Amino acid sequence: MPIESKAQLIDELAQGSKPEAQWRIGTEHEKFPFLTDTLAPVPYHGERSIKSLLEGLRDRFGWSGVLEGGNIIALSDPKGLGNVSLEPGGQFELSGAPLETVHDTCEEVHEHLAQVREVGDRLGIGFLGLGASPVWSREATPVMPKGRYGIMAPYMDKVGRYGRDMMFRTCTVQVNLDFSSEADMVKKLRVSLALQPIATALFANSPFLDGKPNGFLSFRSEVWRDTDNQRSGMLPFAFEDGMSFERYVDYALDVPMYFVMRDGKYINTAGESFRAFLDGRLPQLPGEKPVMKDWADHLTTIFPEVRLKRYLEMRGADSGPWRRLCALPAFWVGLLYDQSALDAAWDLVKDWTAVERQALRDAVPTQALSATIRGRTIRDIARDVLGFSRQGLVARNRQGCKGKTEAAFLDTLDETVATDKTAAENLLALYHGSWGGDISRVFRDFAY
Repeated sequence: MPIESKAQLIDELAQGSKPEAQWRIGTEHEKFPFLTDTLAPVPYHGERSIKSLLEGLRDRFGWSGVLEGGNIIALSDPKGLGNVSLEPGGQFELSGAPLETVHDTCEEVHEHLAQVREVGDRLGIGFLGLGASPVWSREATPVMPKGRYGIMAPYMDKVGRYGRDMMFRTCTVQVNLDFSSEADMVKKLRVSLALQPIATALFANSPFLDGKPNGFLSFRSEVWRDTDNQRSGMLPFAFEDGMSFERYVDYALDVPMYFVMRDGKYINTAGESFRAFLDGRLPQLPGEKPVMKDWADHLTTIFPEVRLKRYLEMRGADSGPWRRLCALPAFWVGLLYDQSALDAAWDLVKDWTAVERQALRDAVPTQALSATIRGRTIRDIARDVLGFSRQGLVARNRQGCKGKTEAAFLDTLDETVATDKTAAENLLALYHGSWGGDISRVFRDFAY
């Protein structure tokens, strides 16, 4: 059915509201596949390829293949829980099922990594968890056969410096979390936007590019500062009076489009307005109005630090090793799923100005834990925030098989704060130390 009014779009977001008993945790993470003998990126076609990897997972573990143009480009769970998909440069992504506890989502990540290792070992393919590709140039990175990427990449070149790097040479870990009402959404959105630079610093893990140090601790975070500022950033309007589902819809309506999908094919609408589409004025489809699938597709092409759909997506962290993939959902669940922790976090950030929040976000890619706001370092703020999160997780009291609460997953982040060393700084110390400048060691020492 065609969308006839903006009110339908507002209602679509509002329908994400659910009672606390139904709140779930969805973890997504990406990693770089590589050929274990040559350390080269994995092409889509061939005996040792992304295609073979997807087909192997499908045949061995019962996933359903998703095709585009005759090519297998994703896997879906036959039960409708979770999927495996490809980023533009072959980055392998697990989009996990909505699960009840961090224990559950961590077990899901563990099972997924076991599956990809089993199939990958047979093919001579390994997997690396970093925020940015450490060695391969843009030119050396393969391009996956997905139609949307052929539209996005040329448009990216027009609107920012790092669009193709974002697409082809970065990996992230994200968590998707629920809200109970519009007011709850607004508070969680504000807290998570303000604290996203703290998460970026804690998870900074992308210090290499093109075979050498790149001058950043989180190059992946720096990339987002100059990819496409019309669809990314810290959403300062979210802190203004009157923030609502409608305000986010108004923002999204004016974010330039990429495409519309019709009959299984992508129609290039790059730079056009969804607002015009809603009025039947899209030049590529004159007189036609969007359906809800078009709106859902459009929302996936908006890339702020925290993204609102029928849930909130935390988007600020670099990918990393297994322990850190589990630490990210623990960090945000502790803060956002316990009211006392959420209130404490809001008290911490509620007086920060838009200028201060942006300055902090801009400093984090290079300074990480050393960045400051109001005379305090991120390291000191992170210690407080981790305390709130731990209290929230203990209060939830969701115990795993060994009787530990979800708070145990924060231990690796406590270690980062205690040592004042990010994963990126530890990698740089190895590079300049025992690795003797041999960056290929990262594939041996840090592959899954």
